[in-house]
Amino acid sequence: MTSGRVPAVFLDRDGTLNEEVGYLHRPEEVVLIPGCARALARLNARGVPVLVVTNQAGIGRGKFGWADFQAVMERIAFLLAAAGAHLDGVYAAPHHAKGLGDYAHPDHPDRKPNPGMLLRAAQEHGVDLSRSWMIGDKAIDLEAGRHAGCRVALVRTGYGSQVDAGLADLVAADLGAAVDLILQELS
Repeated sequence: MTSGRVPAVFLDRDGTLNEEVGYLHRPEEVVLIPGCARALARLNARGVPVLVVTNQAGIGRGKFGWADFQAVMERIAFLLAAAGAHLDGVYAAPHHAKGLGDYAHPDHPDRKPNPGMLLRAAQEHGVDLSRSWMIGDKAIDLEAGRHAGCRVALVRTGYGSQVDAGLADLVAADLGAAVDLILQELS
């Protein structure tokens, strides 16, 4: 391993890990995409950090608060745990050009497609970005991964069917299929 650092898998949340519902803020609306919990359990078993990096414009625009975000993340953690999986970290960017107060920012370094969340997560978790993957369903997810120095995987869930496959190093039907291919490469 390069200087003691490990490869990680960064994940977008909505549309990649859970079904896209638009401004998800109620735990009862959380539906994991089939197979994703088992896929994350496979990453966990291999010691690969799993780190969520998610834009949360709903917080920035005042549609819901941090307590709502936390409740949704607790529900996701509960559902993942039922399959023996867990997340190693969650990073959220509430900033938005139409945000309110401190969250009003035209191009915050944390908001994807900028790589700020990935860079901070890599520092905090000892991650080798050159050996890591960013998985998402939008072009901004892939761009953030590229800007951070990761390889990128497009899933066809969420908005993924609308994204040009040429932007990705790997294209998969869903998170489970992407993880299968990534684990083969990490072997």
